[in-house]
Order: sequence, then C-alpha cells, then structure tokens
Amino acid sequence: MKIAFSTSGESLEAPLDSRFGRAPYFLIYDLDSRQARVVDNGASRASSQGAGIQAADSVVRAGAGAVVTAHCGPKAFQVLHAAGIKVFSCHAATVGEALDMYRSGALVEQTGADVAGHHA
Repeated sequence: MKIAFSTSGESLEAPLDSRFGRAPYFLIYDLDSRQARVVDNGASRASSQGAGIQAADSVVRAGAGAVVTAHCGPKAFQVLHAAGIKVFSCHAATVGEALDMYRSGALVEQTGADVAGHHA
C-alpha cells in the first residue's frame, strides 16, 4: 500500500507539513517496496480556491491508500473518502517519524475534516 505524507521537503527527514491542500509536496511511500517518490503540489498551492480538492486528486492519481497529515479540510476529506483513502492526523516533526507512527499503529483514522475550509 502507498501512503501520502504532506511535507515541505523531499525526503523522509523533511518536516511533515501541517496543511494538506497547501503542502508544497506529497511524499508517496510504498510500504511493499519501501520506495518513496515525491509529488509536487505547486499547482494546488498557487490556486486561490480548491487547493484541497486539487491536492486530493493528486493523491488519488498517485495511488495512495492512506494520507498522513496534520490537518485536512472538508472538501479534501470528501474527495479522499469517496476514493476510499483513509486519512490519519499526525503532528510528528518529520515524515520519517510519521511513517514510524503509522507502522506502529499509533495513528487514529479520522472520520471527518478537522479544520474549516481555507486553512492557512
């Protein structure tokens, strides 16, 4: 399974970004192959509206089965939920720490958005 982490960098040592829709990147980590790749979220970040929806579409296209981020807005959550992608809230310092928390079962699946739209 692939997991998408919202991040401001391009490695497991990069900070976990607190924003889903406006995170600079998504690090897509494949649990089976233990390989990571980065998806640039620049188009979503630059948009004045719909950043969460665009970001969610990118994660869906990347084939992720789960998202780990600090905050996910209602429109993004709706797109992810409709695609069968689980959302986990996490406040780890780095993507690597968040990955370890996911693997250990320390993260709780979210049942809805935890912020209003236009989270800065």
